[in-house]
Amino acid sequence: MRKWEELPRLMQCDEVREYYDILCKKRFSLGIKRCFDFVAALVLLIICALPMVVISIRIAMESDGGVFYRQVRVTKYGKKFRIHKFRTMVAGADRMGTLVTVSGDGRITPTGVILRKYRLDELPQLFDVLAGNMSFVGTRPEVPKYVKEYTKEMWATLLLPAGITSEASIQYKDEAMDLGKEGEDADQVYVGRILPEKMKYNLEALRNFGLWRELGTMIRTIRIVIK
Repeated sequence: MRKWEELPRLMQCDEVREYYDILCKKRFSLGIKRCFDFVAALVLLIICALPMVVISIRIAMESDGGVFYRQVRVTKYGKKFRIHKFRTMVAGADRMGTLVTVSGDGRITPTGVILRKYRLDELPQLFDVLAGNMSFVGTRPEVPKYVKEYTKEMWATLLLPAGITSEASIQYKDEAMDLGKEGEDADQVYVGRILPEKMKYNLEALRNFGLWRELGTMIRTIRIVIK
């Protein structure tokens, strides 16, 4: 954790200070969390190397465009990074519509449907975990466009690295379907309703941060993917 004075000025507010003080008391657990992330990500990359090669070949053969989708996201302290994900949409999909995915989105490729269903498109994020830009559990990294819509309290979620999964991710695993049912603009629905609701779970996770709690989130995520 950085010293309070070293945080981005935008984050130096009373709303963030509450969460900062809580996390400062758990520096040791945060250190263990980082060690676990690094070792687990390294081991999983070795185990998943062959499946990732197979997936890469399938994506390359199915449609034009790169194997990876490298969109700019925001992580700890407001740092921007280019996330690693297997490409599940046609090339240039982010220029063809909303930045969120809705139910029945025609931009998703056949292989992409399978990868998204079992969250295999997120396997490359193990590289982001190794780099320290992400963690296994934490607030999902948003694009800068949506981060600009954060309230002061929401900025507290940037005290820790972004995560591959979270309680919010579990609760909103069918987010695309929710957006697809709306007759309104998907971006407006996401920022106005879904994002604030997801942030309630993310902020609660900061208040009650604990390694066992995070382990439980990982196990629940695995169970949901298997089902």
